[in-house]
Amino acid sequence: MGDLSGKTAVVIGAGKSGIFSARLLAKEGADVLVMDERSRDAVEKSLGEPIPEGVFFRQGMMLPPDVCRTSFVVLSPGVSRERLPLSELAAAGVPVMGELELGFCRFRGKVAAITGTNGKSTVTTLVGGMASRAFGRVFVGGNLGTPFVEAAGVPFDWGVVEVSSFQLESTDRFCPKVAALLNLTEDHRDRYDGFAAYAEAKTAMFRNMGPDGVAVLNADDPEVMERTAHIRARVISFSVRRELPVGGFLAGSDMVYRSASGDERYPVSGMKIRGLQNVENALAAICVARSMGVSPENARAELAEFPGLAHRVEFVRAVGGVSFFNDSKGTNVGAVLAALEGFPEPVVLIAGGKDKGVDFRPLRESLSRKARAVVLLGEARARMENELRGAAPIELADTLPGAVRAAASAARSGDVVVFSPACSSYDMFRNFEERGEAFRRAVKELPE
Repeated sequence: MGDLSGKTAVVIGAGKSGIFSARLLAKEGADVLVMDERSRDAVEKSLGEPIPEGVFFRQGMMLPPDVCRTSFVVLSPGVSRERLPLSELAAAGVPVMGELELGFCRFRGKVAAITGTNGKSTVTTLVGGMASRAFGRVFVGGNLGTPFVEAAGVPFDWGVVEVSSFQLESTDRFCPKVAALLNLTEDHRDRYDGFAAYAEAKTAMFRNMGPDGVAVLNADDPEVMERTAHIRARVISFSVRRELPVGGFLAGSDMVYRSASGDERYPVSGMKIRGLQNVENALAAICVARSMGVSPENARAELAEFPGLAHRVEFVRAVGGVSFFNDSKGTNVGAVLAALEGFPEPVVLIAGGKDKGVDFRPLRESLSRKARAVVLLGEARARMENELRGAAPIELADTLPGAVRAAASAARSGDVVVFSPACSSYDMFRNFEERGEAFRRAVKELPE
């Protein structure tokens, strides 16, 4: 992009990544206009701070007449490309990039990128901890936490970055040194025409990688393996189902990382986090970290101390022999399946929220085996009830505290109650964090 002095940058979306991008571009000398459908007051209230000084703001989306006054566009991941005047931008030769691409073009270090429908925040944080033990300067963020552009211009050894399909839609030069695709299950039907479009966005992460890069892939996920068959990066796989000639796999009570140098063992009992899904996450993290040059000792040390992330199969409390787990981040069917299969005990599932249009029927088989009962709430509850009827006893609730009370009544001593919604939170809450906090409060209010 070169010298930005005198160039006009239009940033679409005034969320966290948009404002971080605007601040960086203004610092580099660009004239920056931020557009958002919300009012300035609403944006600043959401941010908890004013629009940066020297950055212009306009309510609304970009229109065709704006194109002639624009040098380039930075698109926030929460805004679909279809909201832009794409044909006019293309005709005028105006580039459109995402915040991830902007951050990558200015990052001074190697990049390890993690994506997938589920588990990416846990794996990103775990890899970040492992890498921070091994290297002097490590950036950890991206879709998780701090936007990538915040690391612009600062020398780092590695950037460990969670990336989403929304971010990957607007990349052209993004090329990580190590990239992990954890899984692919249906999600974001409200954004994509079908699963193929969603999967194509995810696998764009590998587009620019060559044989000097490493792709860490889930050998147990046929969609992952089929849709990455064409990539040029060197592949290291992981599996919880079978032994692999190279890569990470589960062998009895140990996780094994196998390379040309031999086998390394990482005891499952040495981890704080529980559940088969977290064994899978740990195997992925080991493969990524070892590909980065992290020593086995540093990887084991982080596994022994990593407590897990809030709202991701997080233990809340035990009441009357029933354990309650908060998986508010479980916003799709794949996440719920992983949570269900991670518990050997009978499960009472609390699910429901804003309907994203996905098919809930893949939950039926697992519920029929694992669920004592299901409690449904939120906008999607009626359709969920229709698609899950007969798989397990179902009860409907009007509120989250009511759902918690209903689940507690249905559970028996030795069971687990898991709040894993399979839906987004926006029908009743601002985000999954607020929803998870509400679940915690409801559980803590249950009588002994």
